[in-house]
Amino acid sequence: MWIDNDFPKLLGAELYRPHPAYIIEMAVEPVVVHDFSKQPGQTVQLDRYRFWGKPGTKESRERTADQTLGTASARNIVKDKVLVTLREYTGPADTRDSAQPSTFKVARETLITAQRLLLDTGNLNVFHQSIGSLTLLDDYRRWRDRVFANELLKAEANGQADKDQGGYYLPGGKTKASSNPVATYDAGESAKFDVTTDLLEVVKDMRKRNVPTFADGYYRCIVDPTAMMHLRQNSDFREIARYPGSGMINPMQPNQAPNANFYQGMGPAYGQAGFVAGQPVMPTGFLFEGVRWFESTNLPETSFNVKVTDASSSAAEYVASQLVFFGPQAVGVGIGGNNAQILLNNNDDFSRFIIMIWSLFAGFEVLNKDFITVGYSFVY
Repeated sequence: MWIDNDFPKLLGAELYRPHPAYIIEMAVEPVVVHDFSKQPGQTVQLDRYRFWGKPGTKESRERTADQTLGTASARNIVKDKVLVTLREYTGPADTRDSAQPSTFKVARETLITAQRLLLDTGNLNVFHQSIGSLTLLDDYRRWRDRVFANELLKAEANGQADKDQGGYYLPGGKTKASSNPVATYDAGESAKFDVTTDLLEVVKDMRKRNVPTFADGYYRCIVDPTAMMHLRQNSDFREIARYPGSGMINPMQPNQAPNANFYQGMGPAYGQAGFVAGQPVMPTGFLFEGVRWFESTNLPETSFNVKVTDASSSAAEYVASQLVFFGPQAVGVGIGGNNAQILLNNNDDFSRFIIMIWSLFAGFEVLNKDFITVGYSFVY
């Protein structure tokens, strides 16, 4: 048989390999629960933990010598249960209708030639390029990356972000109106996200509402390239973001860290992905004002009807580039069955073709909208 049993496993293993072009899941660090016994339609429980809050005063915690402590009511861990319903997802999609399923087909001759190439070179990446399966892998990675972006963007429904709740943030702290235009920027008012005002306001509000930071002590932000261009118009931001980097810092020279991260990040652009020993590596981002920044080309496009006086005397639809700020445990994933895998179609026309799809039993859900601020920067 010219298709060996390891082929779908070989290709399926690539589904788990992170790719530097799709970094949202890596940046989010989602809460993951994997239950092998669960099938589509069943639920997986994700736990969302919260702090008690209200620390009280010094006097309120003071105890007397004759006071009995053991009779007091005990407190438990504050935990919200989020039930995620598993769904079956497959790819690729039909080119005529993205909501309809499709398959990926490879001719026998193409695969046999590629197998010989793999034996000759040992280069798995060249093998996947030669049969076109990199396209199938990219379809899965791009789709999964967009799913995480869309879950983060659900926080916008929370309303305007402030010191008490997460939500959306328009430049200048504008509140969305109930009718068009949703915001008005008078002469001299910038509708672009500003480093010196808007960024400081977003970070301040996240700290005031006690959004936890990641283990490195920073929040994270996924930025659209156009919004990144707006940010880089600030000289201080550009000074940090412009260093291209030269690969990974030598772990045997820890004296170079942490400042070397600014100058020797994973470039070539804004601390994004680079190549070490010929292999792509995941980006480290770069640090500025308490936030670790990552650029993504996979955020969905959106627009709002706003009036920007400096651009036009009347309201119009303006593209809004996104900046998504968040802390840990903002998004959760429930997984059932065997996780992502490559499945083969037995109807192979007498072994003349190999027909395959990627398949995933999973559920995705935003866990805490208060941990997310969706910022916008208008393009004009």
